Amino acid sequence: MNSLLQDSPASPDADSVASTRALPKGQQTRAAILDAALALASQIGLEGLSIGGLAEVTGMSKSGVFAHFGSREELQISVVREYHVKFEEEVFRPALAAERGLPRLKALFDRWLKRVSVEIDSGCLYISGAVEFDDRPGPVRDALLTMVKTWQAALERAIRVAVDAGHLPESTDVAQLLFEIHGLILALHHDARFLRNAGAEQRARRGFQRLIGESADPQGGTRSAA
Repeated sequence: MNSLLQDSPASPDADSVASTRALPKGQQTRAAILDAALALASQIGLEGLSIGGLAEVTGMSKSGVFAHFGSREELQISVVREYHVKFEEEVFRPALAAERGLPRLKALFDRWLKRVSVEIDSGCLYISGAVEFDDRPGPVRDALLTMVKTWQAALERAIRVAVDAGHLPESTDVAQLLFEIHGLILALHHDARFLRNAGAEQRARRGFQRLIGESADPQGGTRSAA
């Protein structure tokens, strides 16, 4: 899953769209099960997923669901990958329309923040999954870890490009800035979802502006020393 590291968006052509619509029935069924599983996992967590529970939700037999995934673990991994695909489609690819450098970094953060804000009632799978599997080695944790690291690598690259473009100073500690940006998202999720504090999204936005505002002007250029 390295597509998050690409520099240019991949727009589906007419043939790919048509082929998606003409998926074999088995693939259509699997896609429908995955959509239901993703919605369920957002409510009860990855650990709450089961072949039986999903069969009940979809109105299928247990054997029918099992035939598409083979095991509960494979179902969980498939849900993680599906979440990653949707995250990429909603957050990463649209942000690539922004100019390289600080404008793109801002777009990435803005779309990430909007997605997490929308997910407040259901929960972000990256965050909730980390809580569930942080100390549980295995394929599900590995899948989650790969997806989160892929996203962080994309953010790190955006920060480095902003530095190279002169939008952020050469002295920028890239790893520290990445850490603090991620921290804003975690704080937003905690304050809005657990504490139910009003204004959490606005605080996260102000925090991001503070992080980059000391080094960059509104046009995306580096502020000169007085």
